[in-house]
Amino acid sequence: MALISKKKKIYPISNNLRTYLRKYGREVDFPIHYADLLRYNSSIPLYDFKGNDTLWETVFYSESDREEIHYNVKKIYSLLKAEGDMSVMNHLYVDRIDLCVYGNTQPFRVRIVNRINDNFDYFYVKNADASRVYGLELEHLLSPNRINYLVHQNTLIEEHIAGIPGEQFMRQYVHENVLNPIRLAKEFVKFNERCFVRLLGDMHSSNFVVDITPDFEEIHYRIRAIDFDQQCYEGKRSIYLPQYFKQNNALIQLGIKHITPESMRQYQREERALIATRLKSSPKEMEDLLQSMEKDTLSTPENIESLKQDLALFYENREFLACENMGQVLRVSLDQVLKK
Repeated sequence: MALISKKKKIYPISNNLRTYLRKYGREVDFPIHYADLLRYNSSIPLYDFKGNDTLWETVFYSESDREEIHYNVKKIYSLLKAEGDMSVMNHLYVDRIDLCVYGNTQPFRVRIVNRINDNFDYFYVKNADASRVYGLELEHLLSPNRINYLVHQNTLIEEHIAGIPGEQFMRQYVHENVLNPIRLAKEFVKFNERCFVRLLGDMHSSNFVVDITPDFEEIHYRIRAIDFDQQCYEGKRSIYLPQYFKQNNALIQLGIKHITPESMRQYQREERALIATRLKSSPKEMEDLLQSMEKDTLSTPENIESLKQDLALFYENREFLACENMGQVLRVSLDQVLKK
């Protein structure tokens, strides 16, 4: 069973990382920041359609602030979705702004609605944490998914990642409604491998969603991380392997039932080959990102020492022992997938 050592601190955006973000179009000047959304003067609990407390609160602003705040969050949405073209925002309005009261970083979630057809979308406003930004960029470069996010000063804007929350999926779908359990078990193996290779930790069921795509004869599953705060932080190898979290037991048991050890190794090799292909397709971005990570502080000396010892033993590779920071540990970890 994987256990998080202690609450992780927030690491600020360094000059090295900010240079990377500017170079690749992630740093954009926007008109409102996380601190501005804290100016609300009241809030009420947000309940789901079954009447359960979601642990989010809908916040309300004074008459004098509301119009300005709503206009500016629409402007951010236009930057996120249409490169700042406000003409596409004419039919959109801000339906709700919610605050997550239980999370470490307490993000805001903005709900945008199209008044013509009532279609809606979300995005998030958060305090910028270097660990999370590195995690988002690694997800964008090394996973099958593309991530849209923007940074300005100490604020991070993140698009919503659609899917069924992991804990809800395991509660409602795994036992009765999984139409292709082998495909789902295979996807969990591949997700497990992706997290381990790029050192994304804490992937228990609250931190990922399951995206279901019907095909004409099949159902396809994609497991997507939605929390990147534990990128390259923890000192135990098991924290980077979703298979060791008891919250994921339903998916783990599905794999034990439907996948042989030989098939599992095949899926792991397939995923590592795909990561290698992505590494080769974005060599400049990856090198710039790793160089920035190697200059940044992303964890404690104790965690770095523990993880490099753990990985050196696992891979039988003494190169890990020479690492002095998490960026170097990640570089050696990624090098493993490039080796035959």
